[in-house]
Amino acid sequence: MSLDAPPRPPSRREAFRRSFLFWPVVAYAAARVTTAALAVVVSLLGHRGSLAALDRWDGVWFIRAAQYGWPTPLPMVDGHVAQNTTAFFPLLPLILRGFNAATSGSFLIVGLILSAVTGLTAVIAVGLVTRHFTDDERARRAALLFALFPGTFAFSLIYSEGFTITFIAFGLLALLKKRWGLAGLLGLLASASSPVGFIFTLSCAWVALRELTTEKNWRALLAPLLSPLGGLAWLGFLWIHEGQFNAWRATERGGWESYPSLVYPFHILWVVIRHPLSPTLTGVILFLGTIAGIIGGILAIKERQPAPVLIYGIAAAVFAAIAAPVGLRPRFLMLAFPLVIAVGTRYRGTTYRVILAGSALLLVVMSAQALWSNAVFP
Repeated sequence: MSLDAPPRPPSRREAFRRSFLFWPVVAYAAARVTTAALAVVVSLLGHRGSLAALDRWDGVWFIRAAQYGWPTPLPMVDGHVAQNTTAFFPLLPLILRGFNAATSGSFLIVGLILSAVTGLTAVIAVGLVTRHFTDDERARRAALLFALFPGTFAFSLIYSEGFTITFIAFGLLALLKKRWGLAGLLGLLASASSPVGFIFTLSCAWVALRELTTEKNWRALLAPLLSPLGGLAWLGFLWIHEGQFNAWRATERGGWESYPSLVYPFHILWVVIRHPLSPTLTGVILFLGTIAGIIGGILAIKERQPAPVLIYGIAAAVFAAIAAPVGLRPRFLMLAFPLVIAVGTRYRGTTYRVILAGSALLLVVMSAQALWSNAVFP
């Protein structure tokens, strides 16, 4: 009597194709290729180099920071701080500088590669943290929606969002797995890459408080103690380097006219409601983003996301909503990725496919706008 041979274990390629991350990764790659093709067309139509359309917006400032560092003292124009590299947190510029020194390559090429790669790791991280508290199918839907979210055009430019989301999503996963030191280190890197990284510390603090009151686990304090150190070290460096303790805030206010305002989201809503037929393009984007943020927040609560995930998502959305004139435009709504997760885990079938198709269409529109026009900063 012959015995059946044991089944052959799947290869890594086969295992990946069966993974819940397969289609999110494929969609992400397709979006980057599409954006690159669009950038080439825009550059050629403008009679510029093939990558000229990608060398714009915040990427210009990140490259300047990598090349020249941060000024001392702060540059002044007409009595206020002028636009300068102080507004841009140091992790991406320092990594850019390191890779450029090691490879002698172009800052632009290196930056675009870093942004694309960290965008991919962000998609993977969002999928993995979602699967931790749901299942493969809902994690696939959430990661796929995130991969085609309108704000992900930033992964085709030189932005720090890929680093920030990757660190925070994996940091949330570490918190859920009670790996306090790892969560703190990931938070430290996040806070060195973007001011949004400080928001993650709220999740760390909540988990630490819960662990202290229920389990008397003092090790949980590692997470909130380590998490903000990257950003605090950066602000301390600016104080010493530029001789002004609020150098970053002064640059944001003077150079970009950015300031916190609790009434700003209500102002955005009221302007469009009052004049629904004549809002500016910026007004429409911020209005729709604010509405999307509200809906995403409600869904995140209804979906009963784990407290650390929910706290970060709501706080990140509020942080952007009250930042005038930034507001909840797609790139900043993307940073509040638990709200995107909530939509992906909530809906399925035809409803989900309509949402996904609409998101992909808006991604194309946002990519074209960011590459072609200077009318609205992305």
